[in-house]
Amino acid sequence: MLSRPTRILHRQPQDVLPVASLGDGPYIIAEDGKRYIDASGGAAVSCLGHSNSKVRQAIKDQVDKIAFAHTSFFTNDPAEDLADLLIDQAPDGLDYAYFVSGGSEAVESALKLARQYFMERGETSRKYFISRKQSYHGNTLGALAAGGNMWRRQQFDPLLIEVQHISPCYAYRGKSEHETDYEYGQRVANELDERINELGAENVIAFLAEPIVGATSGVVPAVPGYFKRVREICDQHGILLILDEVMCGMGRTGSLFACEQEGVTPDILTVAKGLGAGYQAIGAMLLSGKIYDAIVNGSGFFQHGHTYIAHATACAAALAVQQEIANNKLLDNVNLMGSKLEQALKDRFGDHPNVGDIRGRGLFWGLELVADRATKAPLDAGLKIHGAIKKAAMDQGLICYPGGGTIDGVNGNHILLAPAFIIEQHHVTEIVDKLGRAIDKVLADKGIKTNV
Repeated sequence: MLSRPTRILHRQPQDVLPVASLGDGPYIIAEDGKRYIDASGGAAVSCLGHSNSKVRQAIKDQVDKIAFAHTSFFTNDPAEDLADLLIDQAPDGLDYAYFVSGGSEAVESALKLARQYFMERGETSRKYFISRKQSYHGNTLGALAAGGNMWRRQQFDPLLIEVQHISPCYAYRGKSEHETDYEYGQRVANELDERINELGAENVIAFLAEPIVGATSGVVPAVPGYFKRVREICDQHGILLILDEVMCGMGRTGSLFACEQEGVTPDILTVAKGLGAGYQAIGAMLLSGKIYDAIVNGSGFFQHGHTYIAHATACAAALAVQQEIANNKLLDNVNLMGSKLEQALKDRFGDHPNVGDIRGRGLFWGLELVADRATKAPLDAGLKIHGAIKKAAMDQGLICYPGGGTIDGVNGNHILLAPAFIIEQHHVTEIVDKLGRAIDKVLADKGIKTNV
């Protein structure tokens, strides 16, 4: 544990945190020697684990050349090469990249670019973004406004732009017993059409969504057909589609871009986390040629920027990360180990009386905890089960990502898993065993009886 007073404003200042001293593949080793298997990649970040030698060397080599040159004066080879790599592999229609320092900056950039696109076209009445309830798009003010997480938003509401929110595609909670998955998806997608008609299409800029909702709802994939209908609606009304793959992208779901699995291409796509795997702070916005052309042939200037955009060292790290994923065919391992993790979770928790849903893709999985499987009633929010599970898991030597407010920002609990792409079968077993012990200990400590 931290052995001296801290002058850092930590996320939860009252907590006493262990000191991370070393990385060893999917493990973090604390100063006291305790090993923690990182089953969530922090926040779905560390997709290569914590000790990749080639990425470390790429960072050192770039610093030896030049660490940073401001992009108002220079471009740099790592940024150009990374853009080539991403665009060559991106869905058709995404033609240019813009590099920032993280996911919130990527979303903020996307919102501003979308507004400027229509300004360049003379469509100045467009001011509304539409996103979904129980979404999360970042913590800068624009990104926070776009998100639908009420707990994160509430104290900052007076500072936020007006964003419209429609229902999420959350089949476990939203689908009626008389609907098929497809019918449910079409129904909630059509809420977008209804909201655009209410606002007037000429006043709407874009619809923003995560292909798989991550932190706020605990890994919620859309049902088949949902995003195809969303794309149709956006095209029909002439608005942009922005997909936020900050958490679910860059191979996390088994394909490099999560939207590939939905069969759609957005006008703007945001990525981060797995882009640089935590070795450097980096995010990116990918954009279509039509948006690029509107800027170039209009004002000729994207009216936005940060000091560290396209940072040479960060781009060198991300380039090495993506090369490691490709050269070692790690997406194959994501799908293989993802199937094994899915089966292990279902074997351990499929009949657990307090696990209502197990959902995910690739190496991105969520468990939704409930008081009653039959009624799907949530556990008492006052118990703060998610926080207790996080602590119990750490005691076991397991890092997972529990969350509260899964249903509406107040009620509901989930656990998110996003381990490194390099894991093997014995890591899957270790993760599920330790998670099972942590969950059952907390439920017992809280007086919640289980039949496990």
